[in-house]
Amino acid sequence: MRLRQYQPSDCKILAELFYDTIHKINIKDYSVQQVNAWADGNIDLKKWNDSFLSHHTVIAEINTVIVGFGDIDKTGYLDRLYVHHNYQRLGIAAALCDELECSVSTPKIFTHASITARGFFEKRGYKVINKQQVQRHNVFLTNYVMEYRRLP
Repeated sequence: MRLRQYQPSDCKILAELFYDTIHKINIKDYSVQQVNAWADGNIDLKKWNDSFLSHHTVIAEINTVIVGFGDIDKTGYLDRLYVHHNYQRLGIAAALCDELECSVSTPKIFTHASITARGFFEKRGYKVINKQQVQRHNVFLTNYVMEYRRLP
C-alpha cells in the first residue's frame, strides 16, 4: 500500500468510493433509507474538490487502485475516512489515520464517527463526547462526536 497526496483528478473516484462504502459497509448499521439519504450519488464534485484541497487529504493505493482516503483540517477535524468495501480490515484506515493525525499540531483531534466507525476510533483512543442525530434529506442518522487528546 502506498499513501499519497490528493490530486483533483481523484475527486470522482473518491465520490464513487464514498457511495459504495456507505451502501455496502454502513448498511450493516443503518437502514436503506438512511444510507440513501447519506450517500445519494449526487455529490457536488467542485465543492468536494475545494474541500479536499483546503484540507490535508491522503489517498491510499494498492497497485495504483485507490482503496481509501481521508482528510483533516487545520483545527484537527478529521472530516472523512473511507476504505473501499473490498479492502476492509487490512490496516488501510489505520495507516490513513496515522498520517492525518500526525499532520496537525492541535492538542486534540475530533471527528463525527458513524455507528460503523465508532469501534475503530475507540480502539485508537478516541472518546465519545456525545451521540447525535444528523439530518440528511429529511432523514435522521445517528453518529458520535469523538475526540482524541494527545499527551503533552
